[in-house]
Amino acid sequence: MQGKAIVYQRDHINTDEIIPARYLNTDKEKELALHAMEDLDTKFLDKVEPGSWIVAGQDFGCGSSREHAVWALRGAGVQGVIASSFARIFFRNSINNGFPAIMIDKIADKVKTGQMLKVDLKKGLVKNLTTDEKYQFLPYSDFIREIIDAEGLMNYITQEEI
Repeated sequence: MQGKAIVYQRDHINTDEIIPARYLNTDKEKELALHAMEDLDTKFLDKVEPGSWIVAGQDFGCGSSREHAVWALRGAGVQGVIASSFARIFFRNSINNGFPAIMIDKIADKVKTGQMLKVDLKKGLVKNLTTDEKYQFLPYSDFIREIIDAEGLMNYITQEEI
């Protein structure tokens, strides 16, 4: 998994900043994507490209529980978030939707917007291809990787033999 970093050196980016509540009248990712991060960063859609990674500080995804936050980011082309920590509900919504949420302490201080990152979920490794630095994280279990590979828990469950 490889893509460009979009860095927010900020803690407590909440779900209303990821996708404002006024747009929660749809579950279509492409429609939600048009408003992703707009209250935090009006230039977000100019920065994001398919496969981008959001990099942020602590407690990413705090606030209201809404899967729409994951859907908006994914719809915009973001392939995952790397942050110092996550709100529990955002983390679980991410995994349930097959969207990587990776914890690396103080990562927003180590990476700059535009740098290319390569992520290995099995090895628990992010490599900054621009600087050649490597950052370790606790690798996902086989079960979580299978959910991500299936693009979400519901897809994973329907693939399983009953």
